[in-house]
Formats: sequence, structure tokens, C-alpha cells
Amino acid sequence: MVRLLHTADWQIGLTRRFLEPEAQARFSAARVEAIRALGRVAQEQGCGFVVVSGDVFESNHLTGQTVRRALEALREVPVPVYLLPGNHDPLDAASVYRSDVFVRECPPHVHVLHTAGVHEVAPGVELVAAPWESKHPGRDLVGEAVDLLPEGPAPAGVVRVVVGHGGVDDFDPQWRHAATIRTAPLASALDEGRVHYVALGDRHSRTPVAGREDLHYPGAPEPTRETEVDPGQVLVVDIDPGLAATERVQVTPHPVATWRFLVLEREVDTDADLDALDAELHGLADKDRTVLFLNLRGTLTVAQHARLEELRERHGDRLGALVEREQHHEVVVVSDDDVWRELGLGGYLAAAVDEMQTQAQTPTSRAEAPSATRHDEGGGGEVTPRGGLVVGRADDDESARDALSLLYRLTRSRS
Repeated sequence: MVRLLHTADWQIGLTRRFLEPEAQARFSAARVEAIRALGRVAQEQGCGFVVVSGDVFESNHLTGQTVRRALEALREVPVPVYLLPGNHDPLDAASVYRSDVFVRECPPHVHVLHTAGVHEVAPGVELVAAPWESKHPGRDLVGEAVDLLPEGPAPAGVVRVVVGHGGVDDFDPQWRHAATIRTAPLASALDEGRVHYVALGDRHSRTPVAGREDLHYPGAPEPTRETEVDPGQVLVVDIDPGLAATERVQVTPHPVATWRFLVLEREVDTDADLDALDAELHGLADKDRTVLFLNLRGTLTVAQHARLEELRERHGDRLGALVEREQHHEVVVVSDDDVWRELGLGGYLAAAVDEMQTQAQTPTSRAEAPSATRHDEGGGGEVTPRGGLVVGRADDDESARDALSLLYRLTRSRS
């Protein structure tokens, strides 16, 4: 029996626009630390080696510091590691794997699968590699690598593991990408015993293909976006070539992630709703390693919206990031004349409040605004009649709401 650790899509050097510099530094460090974590899993579980099925690095254009830190973490992995170039870090002329830093400082137990075909990595263990040599190969690289194998089952006592990267036709039936991997030939090769396990990379969520344990994406060891279903794991894979095809492979996931991406969708119409949201955000664990996507809908008064802004600011400072996508933000601020009368505003400020309240209450649909509104090059927007309603720019409406909340908070703090 052979036991290996399967991982992919580390994307060392990945940046996220919604992270502040301090959070980005910790996020980057966590991706490197995941290498050490999976090394500990490999040692604890008795894995003979690690295969990384593509996209080890985010790109081929990284700083020496980024590459060195990844190599230093790899140095601590106690078993051999086999890296497959993927679509993010292909073996082109500028490949990170050909850089002076990588060539000089790569630990001796770390190997790049430079060439397609069979690599004997231990007695009786063969890796069938399908590296990317460019970002647009235009063909099924995994299928080509398997086609290089002799016909018929693998020799007795030999375990063959295919290491590939890319999308499969099960999830892309239209084959929109010329490099789409064909599932049926791989399933046939597995059933025949020609190969015993297919270690894929590209999908960031752990995904068995065609319901098979022996054809698997492990997902990214640290999450990268909010749409991922089951990231943050590595797979320990047991292969016994002497068993039937349906029994020869066992896959066990092991969590290694320290960050998480969380989506909350909430209605906010009352003070009680704001109380509940405040309590929910306060109760989150590991806030500094949580990226929260907050999707809000509702109708608030100016005073309530000001409270929401304070709530966002307070919790945003504690979270890894607090993200609100424009297309998911549907909070309307309603007129609250009594509030402004109590604050005693007059003159220019009173006129400005009236204008901002009108803009803030414009019934704008963020999904409709781009098609319903023409914009000039300077970023301004026209207001266009549509169906009896006035449809304006969504960012103008949000700016008006934010300005009202800020003015309310500043004025109230001085009164």
C-alpha cells in the first residue's frame, strides 16, 4: 500500500484587493504557514511523499522574498515533495521554477515535475505528470500524459498516480477551454488499473469528480474567495493496487486552514435588527482571520443608518476584512425630518440635507443602474426616467446615505 498527501493551489503570493496591508501580510504568511501545516500532517499520518497538483505560486512574477519564504517552509516538510507547474505558474520562459532564486535555494527533497510522462519517485511508485508549459496549452495535457502509458494494467506491485491541473468536462460540459480534461478516458484508465489515482488541481473546493474517490481535487489549503464550498484541507490518500477498482483508494481530508471567508445575508429594518447584527458580529470567532462578506437589505432612518455605519467601523477594525459588494447592498435611508429639526440645522446645511435625503431615497436598483443610466467620462451620471421611477447611479445613492450618516454623527457629537 502507498500513502501520499495530495494538495494543490497554494497560490503563494496571492493578494486580495479588499485586504488592508496589515491583513494582507498576515493572509500571505498564513498561505506559507499552510505548507508547514501540511508537512506536519504528512509526518503524523505516515505519508511517503507529497504531490502538489499545480499553482504552487500565484504567478511567475514574484519577489525573491516571496519565493524564499515558500522554499524555507518547504525545507521543513519532512518527506519528498513533487511540484507540478499549473496555469498560474507555467513552465514558460519566465517560469519561477527557472529563476535563480528557486534553482539555487530549492531544498534537495523538493522536485519540480518539469516533463510530461512517467517519473519513478520510489521503487514501485510512478507519478504520471502533466505540467503546464504555457498559460494557454490548447489541449488536454492530462489525457496526453496518460496516453503515453503502455496499454493494459500497470505492472504488478507498481502504483501509478496521475498529477494534473485544470478543469474537467464534468463541470464544463461545453468545453469552453481547449485544455479541459476529459473525464471518461481517465475513468477507463482507473477501472482498468492502468493508473490508480488521479490527483488534480485547479478547483479551490475539495471535489471528487464523477463521484469517484480515485479522481479528486483537494481544494486550496487556505481559502481564496467567498464562493468556495469546501476549502482549507489536504487529502491523505491510501492506494492498494491489489484491490478492486472500487476499493483500492481511500481518501481522508485533514483541515489545515486558519483563515475563513464567511457570507452573512441579513435584513436590517429596526433597532432590534441592528442589535442582533451587532451581537452576531461580536460573537464571531477568530475575527482577525475572518473575511466577512456582509449582504444587507432593509430600510433605515438616518439615525439608524448612522448607527449601522458605527457598527461597521467597529467590527471592521476587528475582522480580517469586512466586505460589502455593491450588488448585494440594498439599504434605503428614509426621510427623518424630526431628527434634523432636533439638531437645529439651518441655512446651507439644511438645504444640503434636503438634497442628500432626496438622493438617498432614489429607488435605484444596482442591477439595473448600469443599463438604465448613461455615464460621462468624468464619472458623473445622468438621471433617467424609467417606468415612472427615477433611476440614478447606485454609487451616488450610497454616497448620499454615507454623507447623511456622517453629518448626523458629527452634528450629534457636537450638540
